[in-house]
Amino acid sequence: MSEQRVALVSGANRGIGQAAAAELARRGWRLSLGMRHPEQPAWADPERVHLQAYDATDPQAEANWTGAALRRFGRIDAVIANAGIMIPRNVIEAEDEDLDAMLAVNVKAPRRLAKAAWQALSESGSGRVVVIASLSGKRVKSSQAGLYSISKYAAVALAHGIRHEGFERGIRATAICPGFVATDMALGLTDRAAEKMTSPHDLARIIAMLIELPNEASVAEFTINCQLEESY
Repeated sequence: MSEQRVALVSGANRGIGQAAAAELARRGWRLSLGMRHPEQPAWADPERVHLQAYDATDPQAEANWTGAALRRFGRIDAVIANAGIMIPRNVIEAEDEDLDAMLAVNVKAPRRLAKAAWQALSESGSGRVVVIASLSGKRVKSSQAGLYSISKYAAVALAHGIRHEGFERGIRATAICPGFVATDMALGLTDRAAEKMTSPHDLARIIAMLIELPNEASVAEFTINCQLEESY
């Protein structure tokens, strides 16, 4: 089995996922990229980058993906659970279907992905799971963010649960909680200019740093913001 580490990145076709994948490739990681519509990035070396059709709403998608990645590379050392959705509705006007949709993608899918990769992460001895949560998982800033916050509070709790379960196996898990990031999702929610938001490339450097830390430097949560707020 090759000693070159392998990371799975969901939602890797744009935004944070795309930036994280490019940064990890630059650092020498081999990658399996989960995308709704797989397309090899311009920067990718096809010998080191595997593409997988991935739909976070499909309960079998994570098992299919991890199986394909293991057949291709023989190991999984890190999972970057980045795929997510946001439905901007308050907790009163929303329907159950809205909450179900966000929990399915933002919480259930990352849990299934970690579960499907669990044995491989354990065998790594330094397995890493990063859940891209949000500052909305630390505070409820507005009425329209209320429903989203429910799912992201759960995503933060998921990362903590993974950290507890995996610690003796050498698995470390981190919930990354950013504020506004210059992605299509955030740009559709605020009038704040992209240059005034956190760059996806800066988040990518943070993700790479976190998964390359030794087991003795576990980071449970990492919050980052583009504007001044009280700390959480």
